[in-house]
Amino acid sequence: MHSSAVFLIEFGAIILGLGLLGRFAARFQFSPIPLYLLAGLAFGEGGLLPLGTSEEFVAIGAEIGVILLLLMLGLEYTASDLVSNLKSQYPAGLVDATLNALPGAAMALLLGWGPVAAVVLAGVTWISSSGVIAKVLGDLGRLGNRETPVVLSILVLEDLSMAVYLPIVTALLAGAGLAAGSATLAVALGVAGLVLLLAVRYGRHISRFVSSDDPEKLLLVVLGLTLVVAGLAQQLQVSAAVGAFLVGIALSGEVAEGAHNLLAPLRDLFAAVFFVFFGLHTDPASIPPVLLPALALAFVTASTKIATGYWAAKRAGISAKGRWRAGGTLVARGEFSIVIAGLAVTAGIEPSLGPLATAYVLILVILGPLTARYTEPLATRLTQRLRRPATAERAVGEGGGTEAGPTGDAPHDAVEGQDVVGRP
Repeated sequence: MHSSAVFLIEFGAIILGLGLLGRFAARFQFSPIPLYLLAGLAFGEGGLLPLGTSEEFVAIGAEIGVILLLLMLGLEYTASDLVSNLKSQYPAGLVDATLNALPGAAMALLLGWGPVAAVVLAGVTWISSSGVIAKVLGDLGRLGNRETPVVLSILVLEDLSMAVYLPIVTALLAGAGLAAGSATLAVALGVAGLVLLLAVRYGRHISRFVSSDDPEKLLLVVLGLTLVVAGLAQQLQVSAAVGAFLVGIALSGEVAEGAHNLLAPLRDLFAAVFFVFFGLHTDPASIPPVLLPALALAFVTASTKIATGYWAAKRAGISAKGRWRAGGTLVARGEFSIVIAGLAVTAGIEPSLGPLATAYVLILVILGPLTARYTEPLATRLTQRLRRPATAERAVGEGGGTEAGPTGDAPHDAVEGQDVVGRP
């Protein structure tokens, strides 16, 4: 009875605190994610007041939070949107992998950690946080922006790449032979391909099966189906996040709209719990020794992510403002990076890899919502300042004349945020 009372008090205090932090962030118009993470640090391992009985429940809630974030992201787009975006954006996925995986591998080799650690750290720096980015896009009201499908295409390519990468890393860390590693990889690819095929070809039938006029039944069926598919995907060495995303893709029409409205409050609750859980399992004392390498790696890979998003959006015909928004949105790292680092820590290949990955992710998961919001206005302001001297010199050279008309991007940018993509 006593432990039950303590659990209720602890978990209730967490939820109340998250609500107050969310209200504080909304008042100053910025994402609450950094505040959620700092709260987790304060009450986690080595923090001010470590939690006890509620930690296991928070861990389960955090896993559900990631699943719901990716489900809701999938509900925004149809299967045809997914296929067309993947076909058009696969070069961006290759650029993304090259620019963002190489710095991590190089850092591991410079620190003398060896080739296996280099493969692990490459994954840590490569993969953006779908959970954090999904939350940020919702907070900033950008789900309907023209650059958002480009961002989502890159995230989906990264998540699907994990179906190939994770089995390879697992085999390397375990020292498995070629045959065992190849079998694990084949199973992972087969499951991911099967789920994608079902989502694309049989999405209408799935929607018809799930559909219900009763909100309670619709909520239970959609949530239950998502958790089952996510669990099966994870059991078969495929990311639970990928499974949840593809369930969202498979649902369409009124079912998708109804599920979105019903699940939005649950998503917000469990997503907040996920970010707190991440902070709870970070010991503040482990961060200072690896802070300088983590800061250097964060600066380099934040820049390469912005470059990736800018290039991909430019290739898709998005205007300059949308390109900067796409780049800034991709900066955050999170759940996948921690999972990859956790595999290496469990295998014991390098004691410092875990703290470095934790510090790195913590820096970028705090910086990511800020770059998503401020990269575009800062880049626009800097561009305007650089143009002014050139414009003035040109005006003097032409006898004081001025150029008429707006810049090439102005008409497009004026309505870009109003262009709605995805589901009608």
